[in-house]
Amino acid sequence: MSPHTAIGATGVVVALASEAKALTAERVQPDRLIPLAHQSALWLSGMGPAAARRAALGLAEAGATALAVFGVAGSLDRCLGNGSLFCPQRVLDEKGCVHQADASWRAQLQRQLAAGALPLRTEGSLLSVQHPLLTATDKVAAHERFAALAVDMESAAVAEVAKERGLPFVVLRAIVDEVDDAIPSALSDSVDTWGRPRTFGLIAALCRHPSVLADLPRLYSRMQRATLALRAAAEATGSALARPS
Repeated sequence: MSPHTAIGATGVVVALASEAKALTAERVQPDRLIPLAHQSALWLSGMGPAAARRAALGLAEAGATALAVFGVAGSLDRCLGNGSLFCPQRVLDEKGCVHQADASWRAQLQRQLAAGALPLRTEGSLLSVQHPLLTATDKVAAHERFAALAVDMESAAVAEVAKERGLPFVVLRAIVDEVDDAIPSALSDSVDTWGRPRTFGLIAALCRHPSVLADLPRLYSRMQRATLALRAAAEATGSALARPS
């Protein structure tokens, strides 16, 4: 489908290929509009604010009547453990800008997830950053500075586009890494912008840093649990992510 094909409902920005699989069984190509049921669509953007902004603009120009960010996030507070779902009241960026999520949409999300017996936190803020927070020290410092409960890299950029276009906006995240989890930079550098492993890069990282091998089972388990939470959320809320019609 062309990036300019018209849609008429929720446009969903996902950064990672594994996140997209929670919304559709179809193979998802990056940087293009992918149709979902009920006139919704997703856009696999890749990581980071610039990529997320391009995706949000593409969805808006194709006719999206609302914008959502869907996927995983890191925890900044022990109240959010691995596999928890978080639909924040607001999104912050590192410059101090604040974007409020749509209250009625969030309420509908909460109702549908509660009906499916899925735990959800809807109070608190999400911080969007330019670069990933890989250490517990960085996460604690971000929490102390911004009082946010979780962190990602895309939501503020999508929220800015929603504000520019006058569209309602929400975020639904599943927590992957907890506050005390460290992500080795060697592993972070061995995946591409869509979260897919670079095989030779991963092998090289393990050769240079063999101790990293011990972290793989924990990180894999964390991602599996977060992905299962996303799949359950998508089943409970549908492709429009519970947006009221």
